[in-house]
Amino acid sequence: MTDFDIIIIGGGMAGASLGAEVAPHARVLILEMEDVAGYHATGRSVSFWEESYGGPQVQPLTSASGPLLTTPDPDFADTGFLTPRGALHIGRAEDRAVRDDFIRAFSGSGVRFEALEGIDVARRIPGLRSAWTLGLAEPSTADIDVAALHAAYLRRFARHGGTMWNAARLIAARHDTQGWHVETTAGSCRCATLVDAAGAWADDVARLCGVAPLGIAPLQRTVVQLRVDANVPADMPVVMDLNGSFYFKPIGGRCLWLSPHDEEPSPPCDAAPEELAVAIAIDRLEQVVDWPIVAVERKWAGLRSFAPDRRPVYGRDSAQPHFFWFAGQGGFGIQTAPAAALIGAALLLDHAPAAAVSTIDAEAYSPRRFHALPLVSAANAG
Repeated sequence: MTDFDIIIIGGGMAGASLGAEVAPHARVLILEMEDVAGYHATGRSVSFWEESYGGPQVQPLTSASGPLLTTPDPDFADTGFLTPRGALHIGRAEDRAVRDDFIRAFSGSGVRFEALEGIDVARRIPGLRSAWTLGLAEPSTADIDVAALHAAYLRRFARHGGTMWNAARLIAARHDTQGWHVETTAGSCRCATLVDAAGAWADDVARLCGVAPLGIAPLQRTVVQLRVDANVPADMPVVMDLNGSFYFKPIGGRCLWLSPHDEEPSPPCDAAPEELAVAIAIDRLEQVVDWPIVAVERKWAGLRSFAPDRRPVYGRDSAQPHFFWFAGQGGFGIQTAPAAALIGAALLLDHAPAAAVSTIDAEAYSPRRFHALPLVSAANAG
């Protein structure tokens, strides 16, 4: 039986980033149930970094991650992971209060917005239908190279002596005076601390370890790749509905990625798109722009997992301090990965937080907060 200091369950962006930060200081194993890490949520991202995404409670993590993604340490990557794009939140005349509330929610955060009206909105989106007269530009938004970021974390993890077992599904784990005894489909191992970075499977992993689940719920998000008969600038901003019913992003070659911004409750699984969600997405796009649709080239779905209050969960379990939660990162887990990993590593290793995250209140993301809250569905929270 192989011994480790820390075993991380899950090799997606969460597990890979945390593993890369703790591997220089401990013997670490990542258990990944798939043949290839990043198969689920990490591999299905629409790939943009947006400071306001996830709301004011998540924004400090995203903002702190921005410089780390733009100018990473030379020993981590040779180049940055962000490419400027910008975002444009749009609405109709009756959405003015929604826009005002959106701006107010981020007051004092440092996130920069520019309110737009009429022709200034239409100028940025060719073929925009006349009803869409309100805009809110968020210029800091950027494309993020998810695959390169995930690969960089895995390389750093391996370079610092980290071990990874692919196709290693957790069967059971029990804790006694000698630590955790972990059984997987790839063999047995032991460790002092077990980390749950299993995304949609986070609560299932907790149950297998004899730890009470937190109510982390997977919600399905659908994405469609369309080819249209219109001259859509490849560098056009990500376009989002102020009311959260769609977003789309050009990817070049008259193609775009489109989502109906759906959040359908789902069991943990290899998510597949529903035809109804695809049809809804297309219908919503056609209400926004006059771009004739030539073909649906691809469609896919991913699971975004939320805690009941829609904040991520970083920290030791209240009842079992040798079990560490690093989950509930919703659709913002990739764009917050650098800051989240630094916070998680500091908590896990009992180190002082890195300078980049030293002003972030990690207690806001602690699992301890759930002992004072009633359990509600993530689909109905926030």
